[in-house]
Amino acid sequence: MPRENFRILVVDDEQSFLLLLTRILQDAGYTVKGMTNPAETLKILDAFLPNLIITDMKMPGMDGIAFMESVRGRYSDVDFIMITAFATVETAVAAMKLGASDYITKPLNEPEQLRLVVSKVYEKQRLVNENRFLMEEVFEDLPPQEIIFAGMESVLREIRDVAPTEATVILYGETGTGKSLIAGTIHRLSNKRGPFVDINCAAIPENLLESELFGYEKGAFTGAVARKKGRFEMANDGSIFLDEVSEMSLFLQVKLLKVLQERTFERLGSVTTLKTNARVIAATNRDLRELVSTGKFREDLFYRLNVFPVNIPPLRERKDHIPAISGFLSRGISARLGKGPKTIGNETMRRLREYSWPGNIRELENILERGIITSRGPDLVLPEFSPAVSCAGEAAPSGDLRSVEKAAIENTLAKTVGNRRQSAEMLGISLRTLQYKIKEYGL
Repeated sequence: MPRENFRILVVDDEQSFLLLLTRILQDAGYTVKGMTNPAETLKILDAFLPNLIITDMKMPGMDGIAFMESVRGRYSDVDFIMITAFATVETAVAAMKLGASDYITKPLNEPEQLRLVVSKVYEKQRLVNENRFLMEEVFEDLPPQEIIFAGMESVLREIRDVAPTEATVILYGETGTGKSLIAGTIHRLSNKRGPFVDINCAAIPENLLESELFGYEKGAFTGAVARKKGRFEMANDGSIFLDEVSEMSLFLQVKLLKVLQERTFERLGSVTTLKTNARVIAATNRDLRELVSTGKFREDLFYRLNVFPVNIPPLRERKDHIPAISGFLSRGISARLGKGPKTIGNETMRRLREYSWPGNIRELENILERGIITSRGPDLVLPEFSPAVSCAGEAAPSGDLRSVEKAAIENTLAKTVGNRRQSAEMLGISLRTLQYKIKEYGL
């Protein structure tokens, strides 16, 4: 929310003090309106719709308390800052009990006092709006449950059982099986009021992942020009989804373990301990027990994450539901691309059902999108596809398959002009896996 969109109403019967506050706040970039009469102010609320009201406690005709109660009866989400001429603990506590966010004293000691108090309210509302937007964005794009869990009725039952609890959930499944959608569903079915915040631990370089998770203070490192909140802080009162958690370094695993054990963390460059009540949902396409046995994943962290494991079956094990999934994806892709709906004929559906889908739903979506883009008529005509072309397997191939895999990666990189993230999506593999393959084949 830009500051010019943050509307402040200042109500004080002392004209000179009112003008002082109004000028300070306007200079700070806010949209401000000053009023001297609380009863008259109530008449203009519908037109001005303030985000914040700064009002004097003592005014003729209607005091600040009665005024706040009148406003709150119509606009429950408006914040208040009270003006008091008595800088005592008693008046501050009274204002807070009435629902005020803060208070300032009259006369004003210095402009910075006002700017600081208002800035706190502004930041709070900005984050609330941002979190609301993130949550609406997640749920707006979430497919219906009958599509997400097509052929996975037992998984849906597990999700419905665990969602209302605070238990840590870990999702096991191959790349492209829809683990992020299932994580979003857990959050939607939970009692959490905060946002759903996700982070792909494999898509962010190791040296940046720590600051993304926990945030940093100004000056914590070169380039840290301002304080930044991390994902755990942003996910407070909500859920944080740690995708591909198996790719986290041992160093960061220790920090994550502390969060799970103590529900606390520190920003980089800070000695202040922050608390979080974010619900943790993790996901991986790896066997964590095997990684523990080889020393690549901490055993204590494994047990902290493995409280409620959910196994997501691959698409090849639920082929009977490919028609419903394909139809839903096809309609969504066509609408997104601005194209008319395509008919999936019997022969096309036969090809879709016979294919093994090593890249799962993500690979299916990619192939449908390419077909919708290139199809000229009303019928969906799919491009050629095969396990070798999709190159979606995570295990290292041997023999001739290595050369086929290398060629597939080279061709995809050429099509995307070297865009690794786009190439990984087209191939149906994670960005980290693609980077590993590029290094392995010396591309």
